[in-house]
Amino acid sequence: MDSPQGPNQNFLLAALPPTELARLQPQLEWVPMRLGDVLYEAGGALQHAYFPTTAIVSLQYMTEDGASAEVAGVGNEGVLGVSLFLGGNSTTNRATVQTGGSGYRLRTHALVEEFNRAGPMQRLLLRYSQVLMTQMAQTAVCNRHHSVEQQLCRWLLATLDRLPSPELTMTQELIAGMLGVRREGITAAAGHLQQAKCIHYRRGHITVLDRQGLESRACECYAVVKHEHERLLGEVRQH
Repeated sequence: MDSPQGPNQNFLLAALPPTELARLQPQLEWVPMRLGDVLYEAGGALQHAYFPTTAIVSLQYMTEDGASAEVAGVGNEGVLGVSLFLGGNSTTNRATVQTGGSGYRLRTHALVEEFNRAGPMQRLLLRYSQVLMTQMAQTAVCNRHHSVEQQLCRWLLATLDRLPSPELTMTQELIAGMLGVRREGITAAAGHLQQAKCIHYRRGHITVLDRQGLESRACECYAVVKHEHERLLGEVRQH
């Protein structure tokens, strides 16, 4: 598990002017985020917003019969708790830690107060909300119209963008649950990618060997979301 790091590992927090971050920092609480931790349950009241630094969190919709599918992922580029500053205090999705790490949390009243100042934080959060909505919409299209291999490539690339290395710790069963497909489909797709020397897979560990190869096999959904992120928040990453 990570040791406490500075909040500027989260791109949104890092993009705040120093005076804004200094005012907010005493209210930011470092928290470990372990693989499988549930940060939010669907329908529950949200007590905190979360700014991941090294963790990745999966937003999933759970059906009545217990099936699930990921609608979006959030890592060091974003924040969990968009509904808090958009006028609600609950969400229809479950937030589960997909990649263990850490992050910072901020109590609901502190986030809303900062948002209502109508300063830099508000502008960042609104732009990020549009990026998140684009990701959700594109995920729905991808799950309906593209092959399991294309979906897997999209998911791997999006996960890589949030990690410092090409190594992922993830079982095929967990990936299948997030994409809402059968495990056999993930096994076959991962096998094709390994034969093409795009990835190496062994017992819950995936190493990406050829990123360009993954990009060539992915559908347009990954590029659409990435372009929208760069258009709206490109300066955040540069900062």
